[in-house]
Amino acid sequence: MYSPHTEGDIKAMLAAVGAPSLEELIRVPDAVALKVPLDVPPALPEADLARKIAEYAARNTAATEYTSFLGAGAYRHYCPPVVMALAMRGEFLTAYTPYQAEVSQGYLQAIYEWQTYMCLLTGLDLANASVYDGATALAEGAIMAVNATGRSALLVSSAIHPNYRDVLRTYARGLDLDVDELPVAPDGTTDLSTLEARLADKRYAAVALQSPNFFGCVDTPHAREQEMFASTGTIPIAVVAEALSLAALVPPAAWGAQIAVGEAQSFGNPLNFGGPYVGFIACTKEHIRRIPGRLVGRSVDNRGNPAYVLTLQAREQHIRREKATSNICTNQAHCALVATIYLAALGETGLRRAAGLNLRQVNRLAERVCAVPGFSRAFAAPVFNELVVRVPSSTTTERVLAALRERKILGGLELAGWYPNLSDCLLMTATETTTDGQIDAFAAALGEIVRETKAAARA
Repeated sequence: MYSPHTEGDIKAMLAAVGAPSLEELIRVPDAVALKVPLDVPPALPEADLARKIAEYAARNTAATEYTSFLGAGAYRHYCPPVVMALAMRGEFLTAYTPYQAEVSQGYLQAIYEWQTYMCLLTGLDLANASVYDGATALAEGAIMAVNATGRSALLVSSAIHPNYRDVLRTYARGLDLDVDELPVAPDGTTDLSTLEARLADKRYAAVALQSPNFFGCVDTPHAREQEMFASTGTIPIAVVAEALSLAALVPPAAWGAQIAVGEAQSFGNPLNFGGPYVGFIACTKEHIRRIPGRLVGRSVDNRGNPAYVLTLQAREQHIRREKATSNICTNQAHCALVATIYLAALGETGLRRAAGLNLRQVNRLAERVCAVPGFSRAFAAPVFNELVVRVPSSTTTERVLAALRERKILGGLELAGWYPNLSDCLLMTATETTTDGQIDAFAAALGEIVRETKAAARA
């Protein structure tokens, strides 16, 4: 055990805490100690270990042998090889959070570029250096609105990702905040018909809307709702679970959002069994002192050369804890770096082209699937790479998905667990990685399932 202290120092400290030795200080209490050794295989030679890992990898057949139409907040996108070739360099992998600007100029510059990209995509004035994921980004953005208004209630769309809303409610309970919801309209967007009446008493700090929403529907307020936000002092929060949509749809700032939060996994970060991902927060200048996490600024050193520095710090390491805007202390810096390199590699033209391919493929998916007898779109609103499909009344979503799995197709996500009124619906996704042939094969499989169901009913 290494210790920089003298024997006298150690004895004095042990006496102060009442421990006879360093070993006793770190001993696991008998009440929680293991009673039998862990069942861990013995160490293996490197070649044998490589084979064992390959065996484990071979079990993951769903990733290699199945065609997937799953989305729901985690999306398959093509990542150019240059992205990981650069992001996995040792200079980046060994870098930690850049507290010492004089030795972290490269990483600080990368974060500054990330912030710049997110400002360009959202249309807002500033962005932070990333947070854990889209769900916590929503919670942090809501807290910003509460701090800005002094109000203690939030109004959120029921069409926001259910997991995001769950995380928001967890944060809200700890802060004694009320969270109310707006219903979903028949076309799949948020029903804003009661918005004026609900905002009249000025109790809501913010209204949060997701676009594209959980159903894939483009879901933004119109000029009338924007006027309501302004007249009542309610802060509009834009939620973005599919970041690539920012290259195809109007930016959040264009419809009045003062705060934009979301998930940027789509920018070069693989699915990774659900994480780690990269959340983002962007906002207008008036909220600059409330935005959590790191902000990197560009300045000059004493020789007039460009210099990147952490600036406007409002985190618990830098100021009194009770004044901190957030206790998220380690951001997803490397995931944000991956996203930054991805955005630089594609550029504006490439990003728009990728977004356009997503639009094309989801429209083809809707056309081919809904041409199968009994299948239909649940909502009429325009969509981006995701849509809700209603299955025939003669079967169930569970049976359809099971039959598709037999054909090595992951056909979508059942919505009944979150939306009981959509118990006969599946959420399906197509991205630029989804080929025309895969969509055609998917539709053909659905047709076979319909015919098999009818034959079984006749029998």
